[in-house]
Amino acid sequence: QVHLVESGGGLVQAGGSLRLSCAAFGTIFNIAAMGWYRQAPGKQRELVASITSAVSTNYADSVKGRFTISRDSATVYLHMNSLKPEDTAVYYCNAVKYGRNSWGQGTQVTVSS
Repeated sequence: QVHLVESGGGLVQAGGSLRLSCAAFGTIFNIAAMGWYRQAPGKQRELVASITSAVSTNYADSVKGRFTISRDSATVYLHMNSLKPEDTAVYYCNAVKYGRNSWGQGTQVTVSS
């Protein structure tokens, strides 16, 4: 089982930057992919960015050119630049292993205009 612990959320003004971190604990070998999802009030959870064990990345169109996902061993990072108020959401870390999803507890990101 994979246990995920997120950090790095907070309040930032529009145009600012934040970095989210997610550390994986437990049986972390053979994690196929890790990523970040977000859920704004009244909206469905959506994929923000993901990175595979082969370091292939995927981004939502809304964050391309502003967000960068990276991975260092058992930790995945989301570097967020040029933040917009519409980026406000709870951000969840995700890991996929043998087709099963593990989720972090979520971290709030609030972007003020």
